Parts: sequence; C-alpha cells; structure tokens
Amino acid sequence: MAPLTVAVLGLGEAGSAIAGDLAEAGATVRGFDPVAAAPEGVEAAPDVGRAASCSEVVLSINAAAVAVEVAERAADALRPGQVYADLNTGGPALKRAVAEVIEPTGAAFADVALMAPVPGRGLTTPALVSGPGASDFAERIAPLGMPIEVLGDETGAAAARKLLRSVFMKGLAAACIESVRAARAAGCEDWMHAEIAEILAGADGALLDRLLTGSERHAARRIHEVQDARELLAELGVEARVSQAAEGWLAALEREQA
Repeated sequence: MAPLTVAVLGLGEAGSAIAGDLAEAGATVRGFDPVAAAPEGVEAAPDVGRAASCSEVVLSINAAAVAVEVAERAADALRPGQVYADLNTGGPALKRAVAEVIEPTGAAFADVALMAPVPGRGLTTPALVSGPGASDFAERIAPLGMPIEVLGDETGAAAARKLLRSVFMKGLAAACIESVRAARAAGCEDWMHAEIAEILAGADGALLDRLLTGSERHAARRIHEVQDARELLAELGVEARVSQAAEGWLAALEREQA
C-alpha cells in the first residue's frame, strides 16, 4: 500500500513534533509554516494550498486565532475524499466556523482535541475526535500511533470535552498556585508542596466522590472554614482568588440544600 499523505499546516512546537513522528511512522508528510522550518523527514511546502492539495489528511495545528483563516486558505485546494482535521484548542463555536468553511469543498471535517501536552509525546498524544470526518480521521491516523477516541459526528463535541476538562485542570493549577504562594508567605512552602503532592499521588475516584458529596452535605460548615482561610491570605498579602470562588460555590450549594 502507498504511504498515507498528510499535510501539517503549522510547524510550531506541537505541529513540528507531530509532523516529524508521522514521517518516522511511514507517512509522506508535507508541512507549511510561514516562519518555522520543516523538521527532518518532512517536505516543506511553499504555501497552504500546495501542502493540502495532494494530501489525504490535512492537519491544522495553529493558534485558534488563525484557525478559520488557515481553513480558508486551504479550501481552494481541498476535494472530496480528503479529511481536514482542526487540532487547534478552541471552543465548539470556532470548530463549527471552521467546518462551515470546509464543508463546501467536499472534504470531511474532523474536530480533534489533543488531551495532553504534545511536547514529549508527539504523535502519541491521546486525542478525542468528532465531526463528519471523525471515523475517517481515526482510521487513517490511529494506525500510525495516535490513541484516538471517536465521539461521533457532531462537530464541536471533542472541543467541548477538552474545555470541560480544562475547567478542572486549570482550576486545580490555580488552587495549587494560591496555596503554595500563601504557604511561602507563611514560611511553610516546602510543607505545603509536599502536602499537595501526597494528595495528588493518592487521588482516586473515592476522593472525587468525597469532594463532591461532602461539599454539598457540609456546605454551611465549610463556608466558615473558607472565610477563615481567605482572611488568613489577606493577612499574608496573598490575593484569595480561588478561595473567594470556593466560598461562592459553597454558598450556592447551601442555598440549594435549603
């Protein structure tokens, strides 16, 4: 069988890593980036259209701000039978806007959400995919090494799940930052760092259930604890952004239980 031909539009940190791994996996890869050079094994295309025109799968790996623009530049070169996959981090509305550009070309659109940092993983970065071209994308790219979960043909479903998880991941990061900065001001940063690390190392489904059900059951008592914590942070000169938000959530849960 002839090797799969893949265009990678955007050769930044993520695009370059994925493009290089695709080439190593046996695909014929054409890459385009207005600034970055193509990695070893990847043919540098002179423009978006030239990269996309002869490729079975087109991967857009750019900033969300230019996702629609890149799709518009590629559209004239696309044809039925191709898959145009948008791997940019953006919301469902952005994915639908890109899909609207691609649909008249006859190419199948795939909304791809990369579910882990690409550096260090490259093509092995796990992905969720949805949209009309989801199954075709998985059938062509998964054999080359990407772990892919197909969610169905609804454009934006993959993007929505990634952002829903981001609420947790970025919120967790914010809570860690606030706790460690407050502990630094209190002179016990190393202790706080170790405490958080131990909790994360032992985290499981049971902990999640306790956090969810316990917050609902004991909202009134926990509001006072968070208020005390917020006052402590004020004394330490640390802005209590996360603690204030936690207090608001507990107050809402208390009202729901009334």
